[in-house]
Amino acid sequence: MQGLHLTADLYQCRCAPSWLTEAGQLGPWCVQAAEESGLHVVNQLFHEFPATAQGPGGVTGTLLLAESHVCLHTWPELKAVTLDVYVCNVGGDHSAQARSLMDTLAAHFVPTWTEQRSLDRGDGQ
Repeated sequence: MQGLHLTADLYQCRCAPSWLTEAGQLGPWCVQAAEESGLHVVNQLFHEFPATAQGPGGVTGTLLLAESHVCLHTWPELKAVTLDVYVCNVGGDHSAQARSLMDTLAAHFVPTWTEQRSLDRGDGQ
């Protein structure tokens, strides 16, 4: 088992509010971004949460990749997004595609600032 796990927390996102609330808009765009990064989407699920007293509901989305997965969660009331891109590197190094996708996803939400982390998974054997 060997892979790369990237995470990003995006704060004060300046994208159109619909990108934080509409699963039907966010899902197809994420699929396209993953495929354009060279990753292979095998399934997807995007769920819209209802509005609360704090504001509009957010979206939780997952892309199942042949290479592993992508997850994202939006908090429109905070103008925040968390991103998670994980790729397995058994049989080929998918790190460049994962980094490309993370860059694309993060830039799309136009955050004022981000906190990003990278973790090499497994022992490399």
